[in-house]
Amino acid sequence: MGRPTIADIARQAGVSKGAVSFALNGRPGVSEATRDRILRVAEEMNWRPHSAARALGGARADAVGLVIARPARTIGVEPFFGHLLSGLQAVLSVGSVAMHLMVVEDTAAEIEVYRRWASEHRVDGFIVVDLQVKDPRLPVLDELGLPAVVLGGPGKGGNQLRIWADDREAMLSIVDYLAAIGHRRIAHLAGLPHFQHTQRRIRALRDASRRLGLEEAVSVPTDFSDAEGAAATRTLLSRAKRPTAIVYDSDVMAVAGLGVAGEMGVAVPGELSIVSFDDSVLARIVHPPLTALSRDTFALGEQVARSLLEALDGAEPGRDLQMPTPRLTVRESTSPPGSSAGVSPSGSAGVLTAGSRSGVVAARVVDSGSEPV
Repeated sequence: MGRPTIADIARQAGVSKGAVSFALNGRPGVSEATRDRILRVAEEMNWRPHSAARALGGARADAVGLVIARPARTIGVEPFFGHLLSGLQAVLSVGSVAMHLMVVEDTAAEIEVYRRWASEHRVDGFIVVDLQVKDPRLPVLDELGLPAVVLGGPGKGGNQLRIWADDREAMLSIVDYLAAIGHRRIAHLAGLPHFQHTQRRIRALRDASRRLGLEEAVSVPTDFSDAEGAAATRTLLSRAKRPTAIVYDSDVMAVAGLGVAGEMGVAVPGELSIVSFDDSVLARIVHPPLTALSRDTFALGEQVARSLLEALDGAEPGRDLQMPTPRLTVRESTSPPGSSAGVSPSGSAGVLTAGSRSGVVAARVVDSGSEPV
């Protein structure tokens, strides 16, 4: 038997469809005895209201939307999105709120999904990721009038709540550490250039290079994929004067870069230091384990979900909510350039302390799975 309808309940209870509608919606027009009989039949038939019909009637859809405009292949392998989605679902599921997720190829397609879901009353609000420079999505979300929480910022434009971490300060902590242990030629394999966080990281590296008097600091945009990460690493390591350290905007690219270094016979960390902007199990299980910026992405997802649910309930939160800045966890993939430092036969590494920035202390750790330092 398919999904029970109002007609099925009316037939079973021996009443009209109108009486069933009155009873199920708590409206006057039927006696209490009839209402009780209809509700009992509905319960026996496991009837539940149709979400689309409830939304068209002005009720909540009990669902939120997340649309991601990135190549689907890259989303599938990035631990960051897995942790983020888990955190979102942990909070949404408690309130029996569903999340509609769609991966599209570009921003135009993303905007079209926003318009369609809003017009069809499929969602009560949106979660927005990958904030862009002069983001065209924000005025559309304002126009649609549904609550939205943007992961990224700070910045101007749009009336949405923004939740963000300081990418600039995080990048500066990496560059300061690498410079402190002697690196003068640093490369940065960045993400998509139209993302705000990509631009902040690029500017941070450029500014730090001037302040520290680095010999070279170059940023190379990519699509976050392992393929582009590997190709860009191969190009950098093929130069006559190659970088002594590379910072990757994702753990997937960093692991791909580590593989290319091995393929080309470039010792890590003796000849090349590698740093990942994302920490994950992936960064910890490779050899050598990767120095990385650590953050609680699951907790970030929880906070985004909580903020959106509060907005759906009519709360008026502030425009920006800053999360803790990711902290540098130093592992065996970084050392002074030309150093023979590395993993000893026992699997441990020597201790090397370096400078700090805003409470971020860079120190070589013995246990590759340790907490950020």
